[in-house]
This record gives sequence, structure tokens and C-alpha cells, in this order.
Amino acid sequence: MGARDPLLDIRGLVVRFGGVTALDTVDVSVLSGSSHGIIGPNGAGKTTLFNSISRLVPTSAGTIRFGGRDLLRLAPYEIAPLGITRTFQNLGLVDTLSVVENVMLGLHCQHRAGFIDEALLLWRNWRAEREIRRRAEEALGIVGLQQLANQRAAGLPYGTRKLIEVARALATRPQLLMLDEPTAGLNVGEIMTFQERLRALRDGSDLTLLIITHHVEFLLNIADIVTVLSFGQKIAEGKPTDVKNDPGVIAAYLGEDDA
Repeated sequence: MGARDPLLDIRGLVVRFGGVTALDTVDVSVLSGSSHGIIGPNGAGKTTLFNSISRLVPTSAGTIRFGGRDLLRLAPYEIAPLGITRTFQNLGLVDTLSVVENVMLGLHCQHRAGFIDEALLLWRNWRAEREIRRRAEEALGIVGLQQLANQRAAGLPYGTRKLIEVARALATRPQLLMLDEPTAGLNVGEIMTFQERLRALRDGSDLTLLIITHHVEFLLNIADIVTVLSFGQKIAEGKPTDVKNDPGVIAAYLGEDDA
């Protein structure tokens, strides 16, 4: 696969919940090595799109292919091993664990030790645990939280907790990293720092980013392409500056009269 070939290709995607059509014949093509933004008003279908890719919701029609592989034939637990990881809007940290231990949780799907290894604490199991910790600490460094590695997650600010979840996703070294509202709860300085770290990570690797956010300025500084959803339909797609000034996008956010 070439450096700018589609890594994720979604065609004619339809998702219905009873009589409600959450996604209506949506096409999205995410190029390998790119940063692709997904924006839209509340209820536009953005998280449903992520849940469809993750196989957390059933689809009514369409195709989703990742690296040429049909994701709709897979179970949810088969998605992460392919190289797809994501964050969620709702936090999923274990407050009684340390920050680094919370990040390590995301790596145990790649830990191959068997029951005997776990029970007897054999050498190879200890070595695997050491590698998991090293990768977790490395991911914390990427988001600037290495100094909090041994601190308990309980009581940490919301923005910091969001970044811990980003680090947990990064620790798996995915090909495609899907971030659902990663800047929510961050102040302006934290957003700028996170933006620079994310850009450096992407530029220094083959990482592909798919980002849902309401923070348009964040996308202007990091996204190559932005797709706009409204009421489950794609209404615009293109470079961030073009999308920002699109009359249809302005109307979707502000309403026809205000626009």
C-alpha cells in the first residue's frame, strides 16, 4: 500500500436504529498517513460512524474496508489486532490504578502469555510485562504526562484523564488512531501542546488519524481533509479552510436564517 493510498474506505454506509437513520449512504476515504477530521452538529452521526468502524453497532448497508480487508465480516474484538484503536467520549479509567497502569491495560490484548506463565510468573511473562510498561511510559511521554506515570488516576483533572486515554490508544502502536473529541476538557495551552505532539507523532511515523472534534481551529492546524456530517449525511468534504467557509456547513451549524 502506497504512502497516500486509502487505508480506510467507507462506501454507501447506512446505519438505522429502528425508524431513525443515523447514517445515510455515507462515503469516507481516509488516506494512509493523513489526518482526517470529522465534524458536524450534535446528532450528525459522527460517533455512530466510529462505532460502525469499531463494529459496535450493526450496519444496514454499505462497506467498510481497512487495508483492503472487509471489517463488516469481523467481530469487535478482532478490530484492535488489525491496527485500529480509538478513544471514546466517555472516560474509562480505573481510578485505583496508577496512570501508567491504566495505559498498560490497553496493551494486554497484545500480551500472549498463557495461564501457566501467569500462574508461575515465568521469565518470559515478566519480560513481556516489562515491555508493556516501557511502551506505556513511551506513550505517556508523547502526550506529555510522563511525570504523572506513578500517580493514581483518581482526582486528576478531566483534561489530563482524556490524555491518559489517548496515551492508552497510542501505546498499541496502531496504523489508524480514531480520536473522539480528544480536546474536550483541555484548555487552550493544553490543546496547542497536544496538537503539536500529535502532529510530530504523525509526521514521524506511518500513523493515520481520524478525529472527531467540535474544535474547528484544532482541525485547521492538523487535518489534511475534513468531512462534514449533518443529520447522518455527508454535506461537505475538503481542505479545512474550504470546509470552514462552505455555505452549507455554516448553515448546518448556525441554521439557515442565521447563516
